[in-house]
This record gives sequence, C-alpha cells and structure tokens, in this order.
Amino acid sequence: MAYQVLARKYRPKTFAEVVGQDTVVTTLKNGIKNKRLAHAYLFCGSRGTGKTTLARVFAKALNCLQPTTDGEPCTTCSSCKEIASGHSLDVLEIDGASHRGIDDIRQINETVGYATSTGGYKIYIIDEVHMLTKEAFNALLKTLEEPPPRVLFFFATTEPHKVLPTILSRCQRFNLSRIPTELIIAKLSSICRDLQVEIAEEAAALIANRAEGGLRDAESLLDQIIAFHAGAITTESVNAVLGIMPRDTLFELDKAGKAGNLGVAFEIAHQVYAQGKDIVHFVETLTEHIRTLLLIKVGGKDAPYLQLTPAGKEKYEASSRLYTQEQCLTLLEYLSQAQHQIRFATAGKIALENILLHVLRSHQRIPVEYLVRRLAELEKTVAGASQGTENAPPPPPVAPVAAAPKPAPKTVESPPPSPKPAAKTAPTPSVSIDPTPTPSDLGIKAIKSSTAVTKPAISATPSPKPNLQNQHKHDTLMQFAAVELEGTLQRKKLNT
Repeated sequence: MAYQVLARKYRPKTFAEVVGQDTVVTTLKNGIKNKRLAHAYLFCGSRGTGKTTLARVFAKALNCLQPTTDGEPCTTCSSCKEIASGHSLDVLEIDGASHRGIDDIRQINETVGYATSTGGYKIYIIDEVHMLTKEAFNALLKTLEEPPPRVLFFFATTEPHKVLPTILSRCQRFNLSRIPTELIIAKLSSICRDLQVEIAEEAAALIANRAEGGLRDAESLLDQIIAFHAGAITTESVNAVLGIMPRDTLFELDKAGKAGNLGVAFEIAHQVYAQGKDIVHFVETLTEHIRTLLLIKVGGKDAPYLQLTPAGKEKYEASSRLYTQEQCLTLLEYLSQAQHQIRFATAGKIALENILLHVLRSHQRIPVEYLVRRLAELEKTVAGASQGTENAPPPPPVAPVAAAPKPAPKTVESPPPSPKPAAKTAPTPSVSIDPTPTPSDLGIKAIKSSTAVTKPAISATPSPKPNLQNQHKHDTLMQFAAVELEGTLQRKKLNT
C-alpha cells in the first residue's frame, strides 16, 4: 500500500476528532438532532482549520445508516465508507478552481433533481467557491434559494469577501477560527505517540508556532521532520529542517545589548547568511521575541496569553529584566516597519546588521517618554522652589553705605569744523530722471560743486575712538551720497 501522509492519515472522521471548532460542531450536531437543516452552508476560515473536513463529516452524519445518539457518524456503514473514499453517488465534491464556469453550474442545475441512491440527502460540496465567476454565481442563485427536497449545498472558502452578497445571504455562514497552539501541540504529541516517535515539548511548540494556527501545516511539517531525523525529535532537528535560528541566539543578543557589545550583531548576521537562513523569517522571529518580552513585562510569566514551555518562561523572564517597557514598545514598532523594508532591501545582510545594531544600541538610548516625564518633574520642582521663595520672609534691612564720589568727566576736544567748499548752484530740472534719494531726504547737505570735491582739513588733534554704531551709520550715508552725486552728474550731462 502506498504511503499516506500524516495530514490525510489523521484527518478527523467524526465530530469528536475535530480540533478547535467546538462552536461549529455543536451547532451542526444540534441541527441534525432537531432536524433544523438549512439548504446551504458556508465554511470559511484560514488554511488548515477544517473547512472541507467539517463538510465531509457533516455529510457523513446526514447520510449515515447507523448514526449515534449524539449525531455522530458510525464510520463503518457503506455510506460512510463511500463518502470517506470519495466514491459516493450522493455526496459530490467539486473543485471551484477548476470548475468555475457557467457550464459547470448548468450541469449541476440539470442533475440536482435526480433522486438519491440510498434515500438520504444529495449534497454538493464546492471547495474554493470564491473562484467561481460572477456568471456562474448568478446561474446558481435560483437553485440555491429553492433547491429540490433533500438537496444541500456545502461551500468552503478561504476568501469569503470574494463571494457575492447574494450568495452569502442564502447560506448559513460559519467562521472557523485558527486552532490554538496548545491544541496543535497536543495533536502532534498524540500523533507521535501513535507512531512511537519521541518528540520534545519545545520542538512541538516550535512546529505549532510555525504552523500559524493551521493543523494541516503542522502535520505536514511533522511529516517532513520525521523523514529527516530518524529518532527523537529535538529542538535542534526542528531548527535545522525549518531554517529557524535557535532561541539561544536571541537571548545572547539581549545580553550583548546590555553589555554594549556591538560585535555580536555582525556575528549573528554572518551566521544567518552562512547557514542559509531566511532573513525575513529571522526578522519575524526577532519581532516575536521582543513581543514576548513585552508581554512578560506587562502581564508576567504566568500570563494566560503566553504560549511558552516552563523552561522558556524562565529564560524569557530573565531576559525581560534587561529591557524596559518603553524600550520594548519602541523596538516592536521599529521591527514591525523593518519587516516590510527588508523585503525590498538590495543588500540584505547590511540591512540585517543595521537592524541588529539598532536593537543593541537601544540599551544606551534614553527614551523620549522618560525625557518628557523627567522634564515635567523638573518643572514641578522649579515651580515649587519659586513658590517657596515668594512665601519666604523678606531679608533684614541693610544699612546704607555712603556712595563714593564720582570722578569728574573727562573733556574730549572736538575736532575743528572742516571748511565748507564753495559750490555753484546748478539749475534743477522740473522732472527728476534718477529716483535716488536727495541729500535732504537723508538729512545731509548736498555737495554743490560739480567739478571737484574738496577734502576736509585734517586736524592735528587726535580724534576720539569712533563708535561702531555711528561708523556704520556714517558708511551708509556716504554710500547714499555717492549715488546722489553720480545721479547729479548724469542729469547735468543730459541738460548740456
């Protein structure tokens, strides 16, 4: 007999074997007991959560020749065996991805009125129903709303938002949740006991975390690891098969950050590249590591939302003491953005080194929240000190001290006034051509000489040290005077 993979070998055959979907199972079993059956059911959820499995088990329970009192199928009658093997004439499974056209739905509409072979229900299971075209959905509407007696439709999809609202309104919808990690661990341990394979608890936890709530993914990974490692399944074997960096590497990163050893960042980046690990998955693992540290900082190691083994809780609690809550929040926000950026990085190794260096240097950075809180405390302290100064009693009066006599001001001899040069008066035109300001606008006297400008006489008496502000003012006035002189010469040239 050909080898059968674990996902098919240990597929649930009854409602009791379904893992993590208690609400859906209870509703379906009560519908069978009370004979309150809808004509269409929609099972939606992520991969590996049991959508098609529930549809098959439900079909078995409806057509079982010897059902149990609680609505479970017997799995031994001819109808149950035919449905399990896929050879039943009353339960037809259709792949919506390959039979998505209007012709396929027209064929269903033509055969839907035929009677069943065993007198039970005629059930159509359409997997990946969201792949049907809009025309195919519209062709199915009338039959789906008013099907013949004892005809049921079971739909399964991972993307219910792509199903037309007119189809959704005609179905009872069941949203299957992701399977909890502890239930996946228990299922994997049960499979290993049946196969007589020893598996470590931490190794099972790694497989369950990698499956992300999908039991089929976890069983496929377990099948791969058993084929790789012929013996007890350990954490090292799981890391080797799945390409996961050991958790001890992340704990070493925490210690190196507290010690300020930046060289560890380059060592870890080299290990990731030398061992051929996936950089994106490593950054995701690092993000999950910081998230776990934050959860321990918030709720402690015994928080119910922590999916860790007892040994793992002790290690994470020791590493959480190396971080502050604000530091974990900042790193978690940074790593969430880095996960998107590293996917498009041209130099992945350098980008990974930058991420690790940022994590290490976060131990030396002062958080902004701490600075704001510290400034607020200092402000309160200063305000309290100022209020205390205002309420303090006034100082005792001090006897007045006789003021020393002021020295007599020194007289500075002013330079003798320079002689004013004689200038000839020139006729001024009625309309000014040059818009430059006149000397009268600047508060100085205009130079009336048109031929030469006489320099003022230099006094023998040394002039006092000029004031810088007055010097700047004098330079500005001289510039305006030069502009005005040039304009006067131009006007005279035009008049002549």
